[in-house]
Amino acid sequence: MSKYDLIVIGGGPAGYVGAIRAAQLGKRVACVEKERAGGTCLNWGCIPTKSLLRNAELYQLMRNHADDFGLSFDNLQFDWDKVISRSRNVSDRLAGGIEFLFKKNKVDYVLGTGKILEKGKVEVMGSDGQQQVLESEHILIATGCKTREFPDLPFNGLSVVGSSEAMVMKKQPKDIVIIGAGAIGIEFAYFFNAFGTKVTVVEMMPNILPVEDQEVSAELEKSFKKNGIEILSSTKVVGTKDFGDRVEITIEEEGSEPRTIGAEVALIAIGVAPVLPADFELELDRGYIVTDENYQTSAPGVYAVGDIIGPPWLAHVASFEAIQCVSGLFSEAQPKKVGAFPGCTYCQPQVASVGLTEQACKEQELSYKVGKFPYQASGKAQAAGETEGFIKIIIGEPHGEILGAHIIGSEATELIAELGLAIEAELTYEEIENTIHAHPTLSEMVHEAVGASEGKAIHF
Repeated sequence: MSKYDLIVIGGGPAGYVGAIRAAQLGKRVACVEKERAGGTCLNWGCIPTKSLLRNAELYQLMRNHADDFGLSFDNLQFDWDKVISRSRNVSDRLAGGIEFLFKKNKVDYVLGTGKILEKGKVEVMGSDGQQQVLESEHILIATGCKTREFPDLPFNGLSVVGSSEAMVMKKQPKDIVIIGAGAIGIEFAYFFNAFGTKVTVVEMMPNILPVEDQEVSAELEKSFKKNGIEILSSTKVVGTKDFGDRVEITIEEEGSEPRTIGAEVALIAIGVAPVLPADFELELDRGYIVTDENYQTSAPGVYAVGDIIGPPWLAHVASFEAIQCVSGLFSEAQPKKVGAFPGCTYCQPQVASVGLTEQACKEQELSYKVGKFPYQASGKAQAAGETEGFIKIIIGEPHGEILGAHIIGSEATELIAELGLAIEAELTYEEIENTIHAHPTLSEMVHEAVGASEGKAIHF
């Protein structure tokens, strides 16, 4: 029996980060993963989808705007197989990188399915059927989530797919219905539309990207519709039929009679379900593991971080939780719970946010003001030909603290970090305004937006 200071079950952004940090703190660590290092995010989520979206962005740019840049093509085409294989190659390289980091930090990488037998003991069943038992006073569960299936419409990998199957389709579908307009559904809507697939998005909430600020959601919907994506919001799915090579979805739009739409493929993007360790009883809340302020579960010595403990189901939040938990275990640091965190959607235009939406400020009856600045007024955006979108910053009154920030437009997912730092450091809008931003950059729009809250934006 191998003995460790920490056994981590799960090798995704929570698991591998927690394992490496514990090793950096001088501890002997094993990380148990049933598939490949990196988890869903690196192998079937965050990373491969961004590769696909980059392909889509370039193809759409060349197809629609080449002439704007003085470029022309006799016959612009794409190779679907290469689009898909590039994505897989990126994931494979990065998964290999995680395995290298395990070796570098002397983390034992154990391939197999981990199961907690009792306090301090984890059984690992390898893919070859071989069993081994690992022992530690500290066990960290980081098993994550899986795609949630739609009732009465099980995945078959062909006509009904989740996000994992969608990114390795052997043939581009002529048409696709995407059920769910959260980040995953919206990213795939952009991807397939860019390559010419007819896309219909069905969302039961009034807005696409329902967690985002309503102005941002409305701006993105306008952009998607302009590019030919059909958006059916405030729409329920009331019936489904799967014919193996085609699906029919019966929908009921608000205030209308039910009607049926069809497509070669239905992509289900209605959220995730927890992947719990087998045969080990823990306190749960709506299926997710309950933890205390130190990330300890109801079982002493057993901890949990990442998607398995519930929303927001984001890789960067999972990594943060893992570092906090492990630092609390093996150093004098007091673990922190998640505060403000960025949310990002990597369609074009990109969407990113941190902190409170304007709706939330109203519901909480907070005093606030808003500063907005359009990409259209940015010199860098004009030079790049990326003038769609805006930055919106919500500022508390009377103290001027940043309550929230919402961006739709080019590189929104990169710009949001400055505003996350502003919230974490409790900076005021005046401190941002007094920070010199390089010219010409998109980041100048942050400076302009806080100035706009006082009617003092220079370029708008």
